[in-house]
Amino acid sequence: MTTTTLAVLVPLLPFLGAAAGFLLGRSAPGFVRPLAVLPTLASLVLAALVAARQGGGRALDAVTELTPTGSVPVELALHIDGFAALVAVLVGTVATCVQIYSTGYLRDDPRYASYAALVSLFTSAMFLVVYSGDLMVLLVGWEVMGICSYFLVGHYWETPEARAASLKAFLVTKLGDVPFLIGLLALATEAGSFRITKILGAVASGSLDHPTLIALLLLAGVAGKSAQFPLHTWLPDAMAGPTPVSALIHAATMVAAGVYFVARLLPLFEASRAAMVVLAVMAAVTMVGSALAALAQDDIKRVLAYSTIGQLGYMTGALATGDRGAAVFHLLSHAAFKALLFLAAGVIIHAAGTNSLAAMSRMRGLRDRVPDAYWTMTVALLALAAIPPFSGFFSKESVLGAAEHVVTGHTEHAPGAAGWTVLVAGLITALLTAAYATRLWLLAFRGRGAEAPDHGRQPLVMNAVLWVLALPSLALGGLAFRLLPDWFDGQDLTPTLTTSVLGTGVALVGGIVTYAAWRHTTALADRTPLGAVAAHPEGDAGLVEAEAIAAHRAAYGDLASAPDPSDPGRLLLGPVHRHAAAGFHLDAVYTTLFVRPVQAGASLVRFLDREVVDTYVRAAGVLPRLLGAAVRRAQTGNVQTYVSALLAGTVVLAVAAVLVAAGA
Repeated sequence: MTTTTLAVLVPLLPFLGAAAGFLLGRSAPGFVRPLAVLPTLASLVLAALVAARQGGGRALDAVTELTPTGSVPVELALHIDGFAALVAVLVGTVATCVQIYSTGYLRDDPRYASYAALVSLFTSAMFLVVYSGDLMVLLVGWEVMGICSYFLVGHYWETPEARAASLKAFLVTKLGDVPFLIGLLALATEAGSFRITKILGAVASGSLDHPTLIALLLLAGVAGKSAQFPLHTWLPDAMAGPTPVSALIHAATMVAAGVYFVARLLPLFEASRAAMVVLAVMAAVTMVGSALAALAQDDIKRVLAYSTIGQLGYMTGALATGDRGAAVFHLLSHAAFKALLFLAAGVIIHAAGTNSLAAMSRMRGLRDRVPDAYWTMTVALLALAAIPPFSGFFSKESVLGAAEHVVTGHTEHAPGAAGWTVLVAGLITALLTAAYATRLWLLAFRGRGAEAPDHGRQPLVMNAVLWVLALPSLALGGLAFRLLPDWFDGQDLTPTLTTSVLGTGVALVGGIVTYAAWRHTTALADRTPLGAVAAHPEGDAGLVEAEAIAAHRAAYGDLASAPDPSDPGRLLLGPVHRHAAAGFHLDAVYTTLFVRPVQAGASLVRFLDREVVDTYVRAAGVLPRLLGAAVRRAQTGNVQTYVSALLAGTVVLAVAAVLVAAGA
């Protein structure tokens, strides 16, 4: 079987699995789990075979014209280089783990069949984005992922949070997709083709007349899909969906699509220095702002959501320095440990039996209850904090090293301003990332909130998947920076001494300071009445005052539901905490700037339609109605009246005729 045939089957198999799942989900429930897991697993195997045959060598190109369009052709094209081959393996790995994990996590869910089919369709769409060599075909996968995210985020549609989150995710990403589509059409018009290879050839020859405008239009879609400032606000709210969906979206599909798209067309963005600076600023604001917000969140999944936004900022920052190898390297590394973090959080939520206890301030005694999640999440958090020798260290250092190369003038792919912006923001974010990772670990596993009810041991498949993902989180970085350069255009990914020392140093400072703040707040809480209540929920009269117990009962309802009084986030952020916890009020800003004006405009249109247009229509019918009423009164049914009226009319006409004749 040829490599091209194998590559075609990679997105086709999960698509067929999704179609079969939708058709057979109700009539043959016994086939639902095999249809969910086996096609995705087969696609993973085929993607690995494609990667082995491609081997980081010359890109594989295959094309056939779908239909003549009369202008710019739309072609079913494959373009598989080293980047595409590895990203496809990543997508297949994470999607397979999510499908296997979901068989345990959602085993009692009545809508599991539709959920599994949507995950398969989601996976197929991402495979299409990765392998496609034609931008219009890529757009199909791009938009199918948007539709799937709408349904998957809203899986628990009974809750208002899930309904609102799914609608918000759909609308915000579509807001970016409108200029994205315009940019694609403008790019194809100037290049004369939607084919990626022909577009890159046009860029190399300088045939594009408006590269800056096109690049900025495309960046709007990338910002929406990859949750970059200012279109990132949908991603934290999307945590209302099932946790495995969060793992899939954050690790290997939707949010990775924007980064991968820019990596594919990076020469286009490099043709505009202004676009590279805009990309760097967008990455810097996203990195720092999301890290501050993560440090203030209480819900464990929202912490991880803001973490994803920040790590995507690292990837776009690497692209802003002109190094797509570093960006995709961090994409691969991040996918492993972020999928592990979400799935471990799912084990914690599953152990509690309810999504509402994802609040870290309510967690207590989880280390012994979920040992698999404890150890694997510890590995993933160390990778997230970029502590050597975990995978996140090597990939994050490749990003900082790329920025250093721009600053020191070793590369001319990006302006110096972009390099400085990414380097400074990256170091600040490394400090904050280690801080919120340490805080999450302390509150989740050494917290002193209310102890959640024990719902027994989690299904074996869930814990097994955690250990599978722990391996690349631990070892991927050390192997990848030696093996990947052949796949990434020969780019050197070895960490540099300067950024390694700086990055690791600030990460250690962030972790140590957070731990010290936690120890301080813990000691302080023990000396306060309500802190003693939290530490001793039985309410020992020798330790707490009666007034404190009464106040606590009034606030929380019972002594066993105390929030963790030792959260170091408030101490570290100070007055910024309230604003960071609310995402710096961007939703409120957008409501003021966009939602309310649109609602006011809609109210005005409704008023004009009801009071002006409807009034005109009603008035236009008044005169005919009055005339009809008058004529209706003349219809008496008396024949003599009709004859008399006829004779009177005849006389009137005769007199008029005589007068006219006399006048003539």
